[in-house]
Amino acid sequence: MDKKALGERIKKFRENIGMSQEEVAGHLGISRSSVSQLEQGNRELKSEEILALSQLFNISTDELLGAKEETKIIIEKTDKKEKKKKEMRISVPQEKMDKFKEVLLYILNKVGAKPNVGETVIYKLLYFIDFDFYEKYEEQLIGAKYIKNHYGPTPLEFKKIVEEMIKNKEIEVAKSKYFRYPQTKYLPLREPDLSRLKAHEKELIDEVLAKLSDKNAVQISEYSHNDVPWLVTKDGEIIDYETVFYRTPPYSVRTYSEDSERDL
Repeated sequence: MDKKALGERIKKFRENIGMSQEEVAGHLGISRSSVSQLEQGNRELKSEEILALSQLFNISTDELLGAKEETKIIIEKTDKKEKKKKEMRISVPQEKMDKFKEVLLYILNKVGAKPNVGETVIYKLLYFIDFDFYEKYEEQLIGAKYIKNHYGPTPLEFKKIVEEMIKNKEIEVAKSKYFRYPQTKYLPLREPDLSRLKAHEKELIDEVLAKLSDKNAVQISEYSHNDVPWLVTKDGEIIDYETVFYRTPPYSVRTYSEDSERDL
């Protein structure tokens, strides 16, 4: 690991969120001079400090360490078939995109005002809504693609769909802090169209929100790390919905008969 390059990234991310070396030192539980040494490339970064800094800067550990560049995601409607190199192309039918928007608006209107509910929490709520629904009904609710990263499942389509919603004045983004940590919040500018949500879909969403929406980003991320779909997926890969049928309590939401087969 290039300590000098890492130190430069730490300094850049610190300055981007307007924090002093003393404030970062307080977050890490080290001295200000130790932070200065980190930024100068004169000190090794401990594993627990990597996690703490990535959470503080609201970035992935890979981005902090410079292990890989952020994957460029292109959302394409089903009638477009352009090809571009070195991009992960996610094809989203308009029907699924519309459902994603209404589910997100439903979540934001129900729990988005809670101080703990920022972008990371929303990611995990969407994941559990999608995977719980698939386990229980063997069909997709949103059907988003979730990638495994250090923080847990992350919906690949989220950023581009949110950009469109901001442009259409359906939501707005707000930067805030939660216990001194930077937080991205999304504020709904309209009510969800409940006609697009079936009764059993709304019921399951409500169950997930009741169970998980009081958790903060760290708590819900740690909770997602013990779910089988996340455990059996390699870092950076898309989580297979079929793995949901091998869940263990307390994650499983489906009652299986004793003679049902769930062999891998």
